[in-house]
Amino acid sequence: MKTLLANRALLGQAARLVIKVGSSSLTKNGALNEPALAALVDVVGAAHARGQEVVLVSSGAVAAGLAPLGFASRPKLLRDQQAASMVGQVRLLAAYTREFSRYGITIGQVLLTPEDVLNRSHYANAQGSLRRLLHHGVVPIVNENDAVVTGELRFGDNDRLAALTAHLVDATALILCTDVDGLYTAPPSEPGAELITEVTSLSQVKSLVITGKGSDVGTGGMRTKVEAAKIAISGGVGALVTSAQNLASALNGDPVGTWFVPQGKRQRARDLWLKNVAQARGSLVVDDGAAAVVRAGGASLLCVGVTEVRGAFARGALVRIVDPHGEEVGRGLVGYSSADVRKFFDDGGRAPRPVVHADDLVRR
Repeated sequence: MKTLLANRALLGQAARLVIKVGSSSLTKNGALNEPALAALVDVVGAAHARGQEVVLVSSGAVAAGLAPLGFASRPKLLRDQQAASMVGQVRLLAAYTREFSRYGITIGQVLLTPEDVLNRSHYANAQGSLRRLLHHGVVPIVNENDAVVTGELRFGDNDRLAALTAHLVDATALILCTDVDGLYTAPPSEPGAELITEVTSLSQVKSLVITGKGSDVGTGGMRTKVEAAKIAISGGVGALVTSAQNLASALNGDPVGTWFVPQGKRQRARDLWLKNVAQARGSLVVDDGAAAVVRAGGASLLCVGVTEVRGAFARGALVRIVDPHGEEVGRGLVGYSSADVRKFFDDGGRAPRPVVHADDLVRR
C-alpha cells in the first residue's frame, strides 16, 4: 500500500498529480485566456521536467465555444452546451498543444462519460489507457465528453471527475484550482471571513457549510470543491483547493489554499466511482437479512431478498439498495431490468443470477 501524502509541503515531490483547472481560470469574455493558459502550462511543464507525472483535468471547452457561436453566457439548453463544447474543445486542445510544445511535452485528449467507467471492461480500459499515456511521458488532458452526455447521466462537474480520476490513476494528490485562493469560513468578501488552511477529518468536511454558486461560465462552486476533496481524501488521496495563480507556490511547498489531509486506506477505485459517478435510476427495497449481507460486503444481492422495486430501469443501470426503514445500504449495477425483477416475484423470487453481482455492488 502506498504511503499517504499527509504533508502539503511535499506536493512538489509527489510522484503523480491530478490537477483540475476550471473554466473561470482559463477563459475570459467567452474566449480562451491565452496568458492564463500559458501560465498554467509553465507550472505543469516545470513539474514534468522534475519527474512528476501530471494528469490535467481541464474545463473550458464550453466556455471557449461561446463567443464563436454568439452566446454572451453559458446557454441553458443542453444541445447548445454540447454545440459550444464541440466548437470550444478544438480551440482548447490546439492551445494546449501549442503551449506544451514549448516544453517538448506531448498531450493526449481523454474524454470520459460515466458509462465509460461504470462498465467493468470499459473501466479497466480507461484506467489502462491513462496509465499507459503517463508511462510514455504524455500529459493527459481529461474532460467530460459534453458532446454526448445526457442531463441524467453525467459526472455533474469536473471537480468530481477530477477526484474520481485521481483514484483511477492512483494519484498521490489532487489539486483543485479555482478563482478563489481557498476555502473560507464565510464568503471572502464578508468582513471577518478567514481562510481555512487545513481540514483534518471527514467529520470536519461534513460540518462545512458552503454558500455561493459557480461562475457564469462554469458549473461548479466551492461546494463542489469540498465534495470533490471529500471523495479524494476518503480514498487516501490528499487534496488542495487553491487559486490557479497559487499553483506554482503550492508545488514549491508553500502553505497556500486549503489542504485536505487524506483519511484511512486506499479504496478500490471502482467502488468510489460507483458511489459518486452518477444518479441512481431506481431503487431495490430489501429485507433485513439482505440488508445485513449488503452492509457486510463481499456478497451478491439475490432476488429472494428483494421486497420491492421502485422506478423503471434497464439492465446495467445504477440502482440504490434500501433497507425496510428507507436507509440506503448500498448501490450497484443491476443485472436485470425493473420489469424482469418484478416478474421474478411471481416465480417466488427465483432468478438464474444475482440481481446485483458482488463485483458491481458497493456499500454506502
